[in-house]
Amino acid sequence: MALSDSPAGDNPRQDATSGRISGLALLVASAFFMEFLDGTVIATALPDMARAFGVSAIDLNIGISAYLLTLAVLIPASGWLAERFGARTIFSLALFIFTLSSLFCGLTHNVTEFVLMRILQGIGGAMMVPVGRLVVLRTTPKDQLIKAIATLTWPALVAPILGPPLGGFITTYVSWHWIFFLNVPLGVIAIILALRMMPNQSTEQRRPFDLIGFVSIGITMLCLVAGLEMFSQQNINLVNGLLLMVAGLLALVWATRHLLRASTPLIRLRSLAVPSFRITMRGGFVLRATISSAPFMLPLMFQVGFGMDAFHAGSLVLAVFAGNLAMKPATTPLIRYFGFKKLLVGNGILCVLSLLFCACLTPQSPRILTLLLLFWGGLSRSMQFTGISSLAFAEVPPQEMSSANTLFSTSLQLANGLGVTLGALSIRLGGWLTDWLALPAGEGMAFRLGFVVIALITAIALCDIVRLAPAAGSNVSQPAKERG
Repeated sequence: MALSDSPAGDNPRQDATSGRISGLALLVASAFFMEFLDGTVIATALPDMARAFGVSAIDLNIGISAYLLTLAVLIPASGWLAERFGARTIFSLALFIFTLSSLFCGLTHNVTEFVLMRILQGIGGAMMVPVGRLVVLRTTPKDQLIKAIATLTWPALVAPILGPPLGGFITTYVSWHWIFFLNVPLGVIAIILALRMMPNQSTEQRRPFDLIGFVSIGITMLCLVAGLEMFSQQNINLVNGLLLMVAGLLALVWATRHLLRASTPLIRLRSLAVPSFRITMRGGFVLRATISSAPFMLPLMFQVGFGMDAFHAGSLVLAVFAGNLAMKPATTPLIRYFGFKKLLVGNGILCVLSLLFCACLTPQSPRILTLLLLFWGGLSRSMQFTGISSLAFAEVPPQEMSSANTLFSTSLQLANGLGVTLGALSIRLGGWLTDWLALPAGEGMAFRLGFVVIALITAIALCDIVRLAPAAGSNVSQPAKERG
């Protein structure tokens, strides 16, 4: 489908300077960071919010779940909205909804108001992330794609690590209300910049809205995400969780059959015919889930398993953040030197080893050794996440980019939920293995065995990455002059 941009001065140029592209990518990444941080920073504020609302902290978990479920249901429609009404319009509207709902979240007085505002935030977030990524993908020349994707991935890597300590600081020294109020000035600035910098991409051919596709995909995501959330809770309702997962898988079959047969499907599945995209949606999905489990498991192991307080545990995990940042300047040169396949396989092995070495940590481990190991984990985690995300779109045709981006965003949402669930289940499996093998239960043995489980799952996912073609993604991993 041909793209039409308006007004004339907003046309994205394939020969745009790297500065302009980096500026747009930074704007979108900043919006992503605001959203991702909001989803993680709230966890440490729940006890204070619960006291203000006169309920238990567990009762407020519904606010987090409502946000995640809203994202899951509405993300699939984001591509159609951007094509129909223009990317700049939808992205700016998403920022406005997210900013306004953040203000209202800080002004709520009870659980009902808070949940409703979190749902409204989810509506904004569901449009913000996929549409912002789509604009960057469409306006970035192939030889600059790795750099742009690296910019877009850092919020997903950094926010889960910075969120809890930042939330604790704001809640302790200011007030939980400011967790939400801080989004207001940031959101206003982002809206102004979006209106000035972002092209209003739309399509000349107007597709009708695929209601059946939307409902079937929505039910799929709702059941799968709710089921994963149920499995990640401390008190697992096994029967209800399994029923939701089965219902989600049946809905997935229904949605797939419909999308393959419909004349104008909500999401076209033709992008899955591209081998590199298909593999990143399969083995890459599992890798993203295991990568997402580490920030969840590490603080728990340090606090519950090793007996550290929250401050010291959080300080240690900041080493992962340092590794994420340190890898960013090296990402593009390494991908261009080794190519996607060699790098993802080799770095994937390093990811597995870093997880296995986490199982070797004890409360008596030298602090410097722990910090170095976590820093190493941050380096390999950042590289793998960015490499998979860049390869996903490297060989997708421009006309399929919208659907590929929607599929990727949907799978990313599932992978994030699966990461927490995998982490929780692996810890429980570690506890079961501790009892079965009659191992000493002290020194966080259940958590350490849980890391062994996650490492094994990561190793299995790497088998899919090995199947990549040797030259996979060479159209973006090599500079334009080398490609001729």
